[in-house]
Formats: sequence, structure tokens, C-alpha cells
Amino acid sequence: MNAASPPASGGFIADWRAAAADWTLTAAPGWLHVGKTFGAAILVLWLAMRLELPQPRTAMLTVFIVMQPHSGAVLAKSFYRIGGTVIGSLVALSLVALFPQEHALFLLAITCWLALCTAGATRNRNFRSYGFVLAGYTAALIGIPTIDAPSGIFIAAVTRLTEVSLGVIVSTVVSAVVFPQHVSNTIPRVVRARFTSFVEFISDSLSGRIDRAGIEASNLRFISDVINLEAARSMGVFENPEIRLRSGRLTQLNSDFMAVSTRLHALHQTLNRLRTRDHAEVRLVLDAFEPYLREIAQQLNPAETPVLQASDAGAAAHRLDLFRLALPARIAGTRVALTTQEIGALILLDFDTAAELFYRFVDELHAYTATYASLAETLPPVGIATRPYVPKTGLFATTVSGLRAALALFTVCFFWYATAWPSGGLATIFAGVVCAISATAINPFRTAYQMLLGAIIALPAGAVAAFILAPQADGFAMLAVVLAPFLIAALCLSTKPRWAGVGIGFLLFFGFGAVPDNPVVYNPVGFFNDLIAIIIATGLSAAAFGVILPPTSGWWLKRIVRDLRQQVVAACIGRREEVKHSFESASRDLMYQAGALIEDRPDAQQVALAWMFVTLEVGHAMIELRSETAALVAEAAFARQGDWPKPLWTLRDDMVRLFDKPTVANRRRALASTATAIAHVQQKAGDMALAPLHESASGVAPAVTEAKLPGMTDERVEPRLSTTAATVATALPVRQRQRLLRLVSYLHFMRSALLDPRSPLPGGGDFRETPIGEPHAS
Repeated sequence: MNAASPPASGGFIADWRAAAADWTLTAAPGWLHVGKTFGAAILVLWLAMRLELPQPRTAMLTVFIVMQPHSGAVLAKSFYRIGGTVIGSLVALSLVALFPQEHALFLLAITCWLALCTAGATRNRNFRSYGFVLAGYTAALIGIPTIDAPSGIFIAAVTRLTEVSLGVIVSTVVSAVVFPQHVSNTIPRVVRARFTSFVEFISDSLSGRIDRAGIEASNLRFISDVINLEAARSMGVFENPEIRLRSGRLTQLNSDFMAVSTRLHALHQTLNRLRTRDHAEVRLVLDAFEPYLREIAQQLNPAETPVLQASDAGAAAHRLDLFRLALPARIAGTRVALTTQEIGALILLDFDTAAELFYRFVDELHAYTATYASLAETLPPVGIATRPYVPKTGLFATTVSGLRAALALFTVCFFWYATAWPSGGLATIFAGVVCAISATAINPFRTAYQMLLGAIIALPAGAVAAFILAPQADGFAMLAVVLAPFLIAALCLSTKPRWAGVGIGFLLFFGFGAVPDNPVVYNPVGFFNDLIAIIIATGLSAAAFGVILPPTSGWWLKRIVRDLRQQVVAACIGRREEVKHSFESASRDLMYQAGALIEDRPDAQQVALAWMFVTLEVGHAMIELRSETAALVAEAAFARQGDWPKPLWTLRDDMVRLFDKPTVANRRRALASTATAIAHVQQKAGDMALAPLHESASGVAPAVTEAKLPGMTDERVEPRLSTTAATVATALPVRQRQRLLRLVSYLHFMRSALLDPRSPLPGGGDFRETPIGEPHAS
């Protein structure tokens, strides 16, 4: 028994150390944030009182709004908070100057301004939204109290700006000096973790070891990774010159990641569709591709030299570059071997499409890896002009949010104006505050409702603190002791995502009611009147979010799905340069919004993901199609044949019609247009003689002639063309014919996406395969 004691003691100490390490990584950052926020709030309250500012609570409330766990976030929010406060002060001065004696017109103008700012906060789901929030309720906070004494508006504006600036300065100093937490330190870890998980995902998805549920979960995680990295980058530029130096590279990294993940999805879908077809020729194609799929993960992360950080990625990028350069000749040899086995035309077209997608995937994966490796460089980047990912809410949802806030504010203002309610001005101010703050959340009703709970709890808590405990306090130190338990408890709540709205609401409304003015005024009647007015205004705002087209209802998801479909429409008819930059980020941002709203509804989440997948597949292929077509039209040989891309423009119009109004008839029309376009481009390239795109009754399609694959060099095997096709093909330079063959690959991929039985497009998989050249119904 005695011999067993030391190991037991050692085990206890090891367990204690493990628990302490776990607490340090998980709970300690939250408690550090609570302590820093409370300390900054008490410090700024003391400074405001020493400087004899009339409302010290404004400076303290600024601390609660601005403080974040990371210093960069504090700086970013402070920048937009001061900017919003300045703009709101100027608007308040302008409105009072315009309507000094017209209360009704002044209130109408304030309501319109608050609604506009609420819409702006909804539209911009980043730190810029704080600027809109502050510009809105600052104008109300300054202008409404001076409605009966407009001569005091300038002093009110200057005082408000001084109090806010003091809160911002103290928050920034405390965040940067007291145990600073820099988001820039987490960026390398986030980038490394995403690269590692993406390499594993490539291996699992291309080998077929991951099911559809795993694919969906991974894609949702990748969307969050894109958004989180962009948020970290936008905060890091405020706190670290190294992040500012690499800001363009981080933006490019996000752009490259979105591009390569979209291409990986297209390749995975193509291979999966082949795997579902039980046919000997399909198995030959899959077996031919298997060596390439096994090699790709080894190029990225071999066992002897794994990629552990950005400096290691340079070797991986070099290996990928060598693999990419050798790939065309290897695939050409594989294709020649397949043609000797009399592979059918449709199966060979599947191989060509998969080969084109695989080559493009390797090319974009090399670009992503090279950008990751460039993060280790210290020289300023050259030639990087990628636009950053900017989250945007749709215009319709933005308009609804603004109108909802306008209706809530108009109701409060009308009641105040009609009844001469003594606390009506305060109710109007806080109705605007709640509408503006809630509008920045993904689920504004839940945020407004939780803020209402915080206001209800703040009423008795504030009364106890202000009229029972505070009168017993002697000096500022005792006042801090009185406020401490209430503020720390609310700060702890605000760090919990599930209850953050309750904590924020309590901090705002408790701070407004319980923190004394300068000089201190003992007014219980005014306190209860004001807090009841705040509760009524908050409840009305929450009701507006819950009743007037709430985002959690089905209409919002339908609108997001419609906006997803419109991304394909934009890919078809939008400006090509604009669409290239916006398509990837806009599609993922819409999916992020949908995922946040329906995270507890798996069925709805699957519907939204299905639409995102078909949007990415068809939209990305259409962008590539337009780019290749534009390059061909610029060639002199094609410029003389002005009507040759007419079937492609017909397909474009039919795709616009399908995704603008999805119906079975429009889907059939788009499929027929795709088959016609394939036949037209194949004939132009001389790739194969006109033959049906469907297999013969015997299950073997007509043999296809040999052709160069997209992306291949001149040292490849020359095609054996029919007499008619050879006349066309020999007149075309190799580069032009390669472009035409790439067009065939993109067209065939779009066709397979439209035929996918799991597609959310109406009609399921009940579609016959339209033969090449068959005209579609008008």
C-alpha cells in the first residue's frame, strides 16, 4: 500500500496541472476580459467625476460597449465609435438648427435618421456597423433632451463627445497595457489550422471516405473560417505593423482559399457522380484517376517534411508546381490509354471534364499554398490587389430592418407627442438604441428580447444599488464596492454567447439608472419613471422585431435562397470583373447568414446548403465560360465570325431564366441549351464528330476521336480528326482549340449539375439526356 502512494500523489499533481492548464486556455481569458472591463469602467467613472463631467455614466457605458478581449478589436470599435459620435453630433446640431420650434418635424427627422442608421448597421455586419449605431442614437441622445431648449444643443454635443472620447481613451489604454491580448498572435495559428484541416479534407473527399453530411459540415466550417480570418485581419491591422504589412497577403489567402475550395467541390461532385454510376467504363475512368488523387495530398504534406507553419509551405508549393507542370503530359497518356479500350463518348467527356477540373484545382491549390508561404516573407507584397471579404446583408432585409425601426420609433414618438409623457423623450432614445444594437445581430429578435430581460432585472437591482446601498457609501472607493457585484455579474453574462444580450441590456440600463450624475441627485420617482419608460421602449422594439417579418421566419430563408440564385444570374449577365471578385464571397456570406438563422433546423440547413452548392457549381462554371468566350471573341479568327457564340448566349439567357424563376420547364430548357452548346463548341474545335450525348442501347457510346486536353503543351499527342473536323481544327492555333475544349468541359459540368438528382432545382432527377445538336423548345 505504501509503495503505491507516490504514484497516486504524482497522478494527483499531474491531474491538477492538467486542470490548471485547461482553465488557463478556456476560462481564464473570459475572466481576464471581465476584470479588465470592470477596472476600465471604474477608472473612467473616477476620471469623469474628477473632471466634473455632467454625466459620468456616459463614459462608463462607452467602456462597456467598446471593450473587447483583444486590443485590435477595441481599437477598431473605438475608431468607428468616435466617428459615429462625431457624425451623430453634427446631425443633431443640424436638425435642431432646421427645426428649433417645430417639435413634430424634428421628431420625424430624428426617426428617419435613426431608421437610416439602423438599416446601415444591418447592411454592414462588421465593425463599421458600430459607426452607424453610434451615429443614430447619438443624434437622439443629444437632440431630444434639448428639444425644449435648443440653445443648449452645442454644449450638449461637446459634452457628449468629451465623455465618449474619455471612455474610448481609457478602454484603449487598459486593453493595450494591462495583460494585452493581441489578435495578431492568433492569426498564424488560425491560418495553420485551416491549411492542415483543408489538406485532410482534400484527401478524405477525393478518396470518397467522407459522406455528404461530413461534406456539408466541413463546408460550413470553411465558411466560418473565411469570415473569422477576415475579422481577425481587420482587427490586427490596428494593433500590429506586421499584420498591416501582410494584410494584402491575408486577403489574397482568403480569396485563394475560396477559389480552391469551390474547385475542390466541383471536382468532388464530378467524381461522386461517376462513382454512383455502376458501369464498367466508369470504373476504368475512376481507376485511371486514382493515382493522381493519392498523390495530391502527399505533395502537400509528406511525412518527412510536413507543413507546420508558413515557412514550410514554400517547399510544398514547389512540389505542387512540379506536379502541376508534369500533370498535362501524364493525363494525356492516361487518356490515350483509355481511348484504346473503346471508351464511350459520354464517359470520355466525363474524363475530360474531370481532368480539366483536376488541373485547375491543382493550379489553384498551388496558388493558395504559395500565398500561404508568402506570409513568412518580410518584404512588402507587390501586385496584390484582391478585394477584402466584406459581409453584406441583402438590400431587402436591410430595408425591412430600417422600416421596422422607423415604425417602432414612430409609435413611441407619436405616443409621447400625443400624451405629453414626461419620460417620452427617454423612451424614444432607448427605442432607437435597442433597434440599432439589435439590428447588428444575426437574430435581432433574440437580442432585443434578451435586452428586455436585462432591463427588467436592472429595475430592482438599480433601485437597491442607488437608493439603499449607495447612500451608505462614503467616498468613491465605497461606491465602486457597491457597483462591483452588479457589474461583474452582468459582465460574466455578456461573455456567454447564449446570454450576452441579457448582460449587455443589464449593463446599459443599470448603468444609466444606478450610476450617479455629477452632482449626485436623489430622485427615486424620476428613476422609476425612467426605467419603466426604458422597459416599455425595449419591449416595443422587441415586439417589432418579433412581429414585423422576423428573420427567424421562413421568408428570410426564402429570401436568402433567392439571393443565392441571383448570384448565378449575376455570374451570367453581370460585369465580368466585378463578378469575379464578388461571387465567391457573396455566396458564402449568404450561406453564413442562413446557417446562423437555422442552426437548430437541420432540414432547412440542408436546403440552403444544396442551393449554395448548385450556385457555386453553375455560377463558377458560367464565370469561367464567359472568360474563355471573351478571350476567343478577341481573337481575329473568331472576331470575323460574329455569330459563332450565339448558342452560348442562348444558354446564358436560359440559365438566367432558370435561376430567376426555377421551374421544371426552365430546367429542361437549360439542359437542352447546354447540349446544343456542347455540340456547337465540339464541332468548332473538331474534338469529335456529332454524336448523341446519351449512350446507345448497348450501353456503349460511339468512339470519340483523340484531342488535346485543356492546359496541355504542344508536346502532347495530336488528335485523330474526322475529315470535316480536321479542316476546322488545323486552321485553329493550339491555344484557341484548348480554349474551346475548356468550354466543352465547363458546359458538360454545368449539364451534370443540372442532371444531379439531389439538386434543389425543381423536377429532381427525372430528366432525359438531350442528344447533341437537338434544338430546345422556344
